[in-house]
Amino acid sequence: MTELSKLRNIGISAHIDSGKTTLTERILFYTKRIHAIHDVKGKDGVGAKMDSMDLERERGITIQSAATHCTWGGNHINIIDTPGHVDFTIEVERALRVLDGAILVLCAVAGVQSQSLTVDRQMRRYGVPRIAFVNKCDRSGANPLRVKQQLREKLNLNPVLLQLPIGLEDKFEGVVDLIELQAYRFEGANGEKILKGEIPADMADAVAAAREEMLDALSMFSDELTEAILEEKVTPELLRKVIRQATIALQIAPVMMGSAYKNKAVQLLLDGVASYLPAPTDVENHGVDLDKDEEKVVLSSNEGDPLVMLAFKLEDGRYGQLSYLRVYQGTLHKGMEITNTRTGKRHKVGRIVRMHSDEMEDIESSSPGDIVAMFGIDCNSGDTFTDGKLNVAMSSMFVPEPVISLTVTPKDNKSQTNMSKALRRFTKEDPTFRVSADPETGDTIIAGMGELHLDVYIERMKREYSAEVVTSAPRVAYRETITRKVDYNYTHKKQTGGSGQYGKVAGYFEPWPEANFRFDDQVTGGSVPREFIPAVEKGFHSMVAKGQLIGAPVVNVSITLNDGAAHAVDSSDMAFQEAARGAWRETYLKAAPIILEPLMKVAVEGPSEFQGGIVGILMQRRGLIAGSTEGEGFTRVEAEVPLSEMFGFSTVLRSATQGKAEFTMEFSRYSPLPTALGEELIKKYREEQAKKAK
Repeated sequence: MTELSKLRNIGISAHIDSGKTTLTERILFYTKRIHAIHDVKGKDGVGAKMDSMDLERERGITIQSAATHCTWGGNHINIIDTPGHVDFTIEVERALRVLDGAILVLCAVAGVQSQSLTVDRQMRRYGVPRIAFVNKCDRSGANPLRVKQQLREKLNLNPVLLQLPIGLEDKFEGVVDLIELQAYRFEGANGEKILKGEIPADMADAVAAAREEMLDALSMFSDELTEAILEEKVTPELLRKVIRQATIALQIAPVMMGSAYKNKAVQLLLDGVASYLPAPTDVENHGVDLDKDEEKVVLSSNEGDPLVMLAFKLEDGRYGQLSYLRVYQGTLHKGMEITNTRTGKRHKVGRIVRMHSDEMEDIESSSPGDIVAMFGIDCNSGDTFTDGKLNVAMSSMFVPEPVISLTVTPKDNKSQTNMSKALRRFTKEDPTFRVSADPETGDTIIAGMGELHLDVYIERMKREYSAEVVTSAPRVAYRETITRKVDYNYTHKKQTGGSGQYGKVAGYFEPWPEANFRFDDQVTGGSVPREFIPAVEKGFHSMVAKGQLIGAPVVNVSITLNDGAAHAVDSSDMAFQEAARGAWRETYLKAAPIILEPLMKVAVEGPSEFQGGIVGILMQRRGLIAGSTEGEGFTRVEAEVPLSEMFGFSTVLRSATQGKAEFTMEFSRYSPLPTALGEELIKKYREEQAKKAK
């Protein structure tokens, strides 16, 4: 068991291609968890330790967050390496939900990018203190000081520079530590030899100015430091203490720098994690008491208290479901009984493991603050477990709504079975991946966070489940309605030896915005006997399911029956149902029917400089702008846009805003489709019907 003050739970998050996985690889090497360094998409074909999925190694991207742990300077560090793509944002979301601190990796050339903004929002949502690590200082165009400015301007953070680079681009040698006032260079095959020395003479002025700025920023948070500055008695220990307090209180973001790929300054970042990021005891975690009307409960980090832990991620491993858990309070032992507070089910703990990417090591027990995994426990992502002494639930994660969907059809029967298995597993593992059946077409529809998100799942179905599927854009759920009041008068007669069929109905159709379908019985004098009126309603009701323009359901229509006739022998329920159907077929097109399309309420958020571009692409898609709001360099544009125009929107939006904007959409209402587009749809529908008739 590690002493709690020596435990760190950290996540490594950033925009795609900032070097998160490469950084994690170097951390594992310097902490002796791995004995050789492999690169993402490396030439040796091995790939980085944390990208254990074949797909990740091929594409050179992280798809699933992976957990590992290591030891540095007597501190036990649990690390979660998270994806950078916005499509896998739930992986970052759930990692930050259970972590105490984070390293925000930024590229020294590109600086603050779109996903850096999203990750920063997620860190703020869970109040996660972070160290900013400016990576890739060896690349041409690297400028860590500009990145520090962007942290202030674009993320509204309070960045405090703790290091200065010695040289930049291909001349990058190491860093000057502004706390110790020492120069650090890294030599040896993998940068494992740390050479500590004097500050280069040509940097003396720059170092003095940067240290002055650092002391000035830190003195805002400590009277003790202000006094020490005045008396010129500033010690490195005092500085570290103040930086730690201000970082945990979310008042500053310490900025460190280096090059993970060139093995420079990663060890100093590890020192920073141990010195400045919180231990579980420094963070206040809350649950809600389910017995006391969801009253807020503060969780202690004591081993002796009742157990509370959160399942934040699920994986379907070789040995069944693997549930990743963060222990918040109490101790988890092998063989003990635990209760799922959502379902009330009790489970026996069989095997507890500590993860190292896709490898695992068995442990007997785990204490507060630990991140472990268990086998054979059936639960959902976000479930809380206790030892039964408390009925507490942890607050759930924020789950963004899916924005894009596809229709998937299996190629054959074997694929059908395997596809069902895969979809069951994926929906359980990933709350942003949804599966539904189209009530009108019966097609299976998958929905997710972006085109890459769905691509990866389709690829995984093929590889992991041998399920070959064909995908196509889902059909838009159009509707039809009538626009004119029109009378009908129809007689159904059929004579076939013996008793025949006879039913006569008369009345009118009219538009009815208040409801999808209304049947109004106004028959007087018994012209249509009472017992046949339900049959007339049933006949009309069966016809509104499929309109004559494009076969879409008919809505907002009222049908009044006010006259008719019956035959003493030949009238029956069937005859009056047929009379209603005949009246509909004969009269519907006279009521000037039109096609309605679904309009979506779309909200796009992005940096203010792209406001014109965002409005432009919404209007190109027949969008009606409802309004826009601005604040802190960000703009939010709201519009109503037809669903049929939203396919492929995420790709267009990303290219128009350099990947810096994101959007949400939800159904708003139905609205008439422009005539020209309606005619195209009718023509297409008629061609399809003609093909079927052949």
